[in-house]
Amino acid sequence: MSTNTLAAARTAASHRMHRRLWDRRAGSWDEHGAAGLEPVIEAVLRHANAGHGTVAVDLGCGTGQLSLPLARRGASVTAVDLSPQMIARLMAKARQAGLEGIAGVVSPAQCVDLPPQSCDLVVSNYTLHHLRDHDKQAVVRMAHGWLRPGGRLVVGDMMFGRGMSRRDRSIIASKVAVFLRRGPAGWWRIVKGVVRFSLRLGERPVSAERWRQYFEAAGFTDVTVVPVVAEAAVVVGTKA
Repeated sequence: MSTNTLAAARTAASHRMHRRLWDRRAGSWDEHGAAGLEPVIEAVLRHANAGHGTVAVDLGCGTGQLSLPLARRGASVTAVDLSPQMIARLMAKARQAGLEGIAGVVSPAQCVDLPPQSCDLVVSNYTLHHLRDHDKQAVVRMAHGWLRPGGRLVVGDMMFGRGMSRRDRSIIASKVAVFLRRGPAGWWRIVKGVVRFSLRLGERPVSAERWRQYFEAAGFTDVTVVPVVAEAAVVVGTKA
């Protein structure tokens, strides 16, 4: 088996594993997974500045925390998620609300294929930290290609590095303090977190400054980093 074939097989296996994981979470996502993300969702929507006629793409849409409000504002939304169950729940909610401007697409964010200059807005919320760093960069470059001139990319996510900056250390210390107060269960969370963070398993956050670099390298202008709460921030860039 060639190196390329082996790499493709590993990628496909990873996608299947993550699809099963998020399918299992779909039923409780609204009550548990998305809970606590409201300030970040509101910040992404505010900076998206979508209105009637906006053509938008929502990467890692989940059950519609961004897609549904965008559609209510008159946007036409391509909602992308690797989990068929997430997409199914989103589309059921859209039908129940009488929203016809949402099209669901089952795909990993880094594998989406859209026509050049076909949209006005690309958004993502608490999804891209799961990707490897080179895939994060690839998504930013792809979004730049999909957008029309004047279009906007808005990414909300956990954004902190590996303790090299004062902000990183403050975020890590605050998380450790919270878990320490929870007793043995919290201590176990710290151990798991150290292992996952050290080996970059599942969650692979990078700093807001790194995100700024990704945006600028892809060609975005007027790149702005907006801290929200705790480790969360929103990065906004415009295609010239």
